[in-house]
Amino acid sequence: MSRRYLFAGLSVVAFAAAGALLPALAQDRDVRNNATEATKQANAALLRELPFQDTTDFQNAHRGFIAALPSEVIKGQGGNVIWNPGKYAFIKEGVAAPDTVNPSLWRNAQLINVSGLFEVASGIYQIRNLDLSNMTIIEGAEGITVIDPLVSEETAKAGMDLYFKNRGQKPVKAVIYTHSHVDHYGGVRGVVSDQDVSAGKVKVYAPEGFLEAAVAENVMAGNAMSRRASYMYGNLLPADPKGQVGAGLGTTTSAGTVTLIPPTNTITRTGQKEVIDGLTYEFLMAPGSEAPSEMLWFIEEKKAMEAAEDATHTLHNTYSLRGAKIREPLPWSKYLNQALTMWGDKAEVLFAQHHWPTWGNGNIKELLEKQRDLYRYINDETLRMVNHGMTMREIAESFKLPDSLGHFWANRGYYGSIYHDVAATYVLYLGWFDGNPATLHELPPVEASKKYVEFMGGADALLEKARKSYAAGDYRWVAQVVHHAVFADPKNQAAKDLEADALEQLGYQSEAGPWRNFYLTGAQELRKGVAELPTPNTASPDTIRAMNLNLFFDYLGVRLNAEKAATKQARLNFEFSDTNEKYFVQLENGVLNHTEGRNVDGADASLTLSRGTLNDIILQKVSLDDALQSGGVKLSGNRAKLNDLVSSLDSFPFWFNIVTP
Repeated sequence: MSRRYLFAGLSVVAFAAAGALLPALAQDRDVRNNATEATKQANAALLRELPFQDTTDFQNAHRGFIAALPSEVIKGQGGNVIWNPGKYAFIKEGVAAPDTVNPSLWRNAQLINVSGLFEVASGIYQIRNLDLSNMTIIEGAEGITVIDPLVSEETAKAGMDLYFKNRGQKPVKAVIYTHSHVDHYGGVRGVVSDQDVSAGKVKVYAPEGFLEAAVAENVMAGNAMSRRASYMYGNLLPADPKGQVGAGLGTTTSAGTVTLIPPTNTITRTGQKEVIDGLTYEFLMAPGSEAPSEMLWFIEEKKAMEAAEDATHTLHNTYSLRGAKIREPLPWSKYLNQALTMWGDKAEVLFAQHHWPTWGNGNIKELLEKQRDLYRYINDETLRMVNHGMTMREIAESFKLPDSLGHFWANRGYYGSIYHDVAATYVLYLGWFDGNPATLHELPPVEASKKYVEFMGGADALLEKARKSYAAGDYRWVAQVVHHAVFADPKNQAAKDLEADALEQLGYQSEAGPWRNFYLTGAQELRKGVAELPTPNTASPDTIRAMNLNLFFDYLGVRLNAEKAATKQARLNFEFSDTNEKYFVQLENGVLNHTEGRNVDGADASLTLSRGTLNDIILQKVSLDDALQSGGVKLSGNRAKLNDLVSSLDSFPFWFNIVTP
């Protein structure tokens, strides 16, 4: 790693990374298969099991329609596609699911493609399918309040233009972030300016802990999360009946400019009331539910409840397949119960920042109760099975919701899934070890795979048996067993092709959008290899500016290569001239420690710089060497000790292998 880029390589918005990738790889040779008879039968069985005759959700998704989204493709200054409103035109309402798409997921895809500007209730409007999330606009006494301005500045601006065209120009008086995920704040500069916020013309509300969570959640493992997000959201796949059909919460993420304006007003407690542009909001804090920092609220004058992302029309993730800390289903359930207690008898409309609203007090209660009981059941039933001595995989495999919950459309696993949410709940309480000492210290994947293949009589014998299993429709087993042949010999294309075929059929059968995208992206990379596209720039300037210095030095510690640093020692003072912050940083024993508010006498070197200069170095606007030469960074003492630190830092490759070793 060149010492010029001491601070480069931050990856802080893994969620947005999926949308920041280039469009799907060109299909120079379409090697994708059709659905097999086994897949057709599996999908047909689900078609018979679920209440597809119930079209209430379609009626609700269309209710209040005012105007269609603009048909023009939204592009960046360099001509890059940020949002293509026609990308999913092949998903047509009223058309039966293709054989290659799970019929329940196809139904979800039809619903989330209902696009445009909608009236939710008098004075409440939503823009849907202009990004992964919804943007909600509430008309008040003097102007409008904007809720969750999407992922990108460009899509948020297009949404505001659509609203103004149909409702007239009105000043933005407030912005509210419901929670700390990027699809709920990233487009804020398309809605308001820094100047208006700084002048007090616009207030920005957020739940306690928002800024820290928004920046911190994906920093430490951000590179790996971003790579896995490219699987989860299917952005490497073509959008068609054999590829990406949606992400469960919405179609996909936009690929524009991620921005962030820090909140000016913080909501800190349940029951807190705020009058915002003449309307009375009562808040319910829900930290650690769908996000580390999240809140729900009720608008008294509108009898309207905002559910943020805690009650949508899907089973959500209590664990995200891109990688994240496990979310707790029990508190989640209790927050929904509290919402019922506070507002269940009052609410006449419930809306969230994904999907479509629910109208009518009885329907709202039913949705909240069924979602409450869904998360409670996942928690309690998993623990009941745990206490019978069952292991994670055994529990996840045999876990079944009662029909009263499982056949309720809003509880279907379009984004989360019962299997991976239950497995995550096991890990939440018991960790990764299943208690069997045979699994305590297993061989690493490549070494184990080579022995599996040897024990099975070699790769040819393994593949011969696996092909018979494939013909019988046993795709899960084929993927599991042929995976060993691939890891034992990653040059064995026959093994990679057979695993790809199995993953593909599993994708065609998957009800969860992320599962489908994982399976089909894995199949594509097994067949064609990893295409090293330009790496997404997930460290936006606004996010870098919002990162506190403790988090920054923690991240430097993550990037420290312990082997390179094992024999090195350095004691460095950092002083930030514009913020009056001091840090003492110590490299020793292969770790990097830092102490806030302290400089020490006798340090090997001392660096003085502004926080703005640090931001420029992180964003690679200026190199460390250039900053030292220009005086932007002043150094006294032993330069070699700073070099010891810089030369010990790792840079993380984005396009690491996933389905091959």
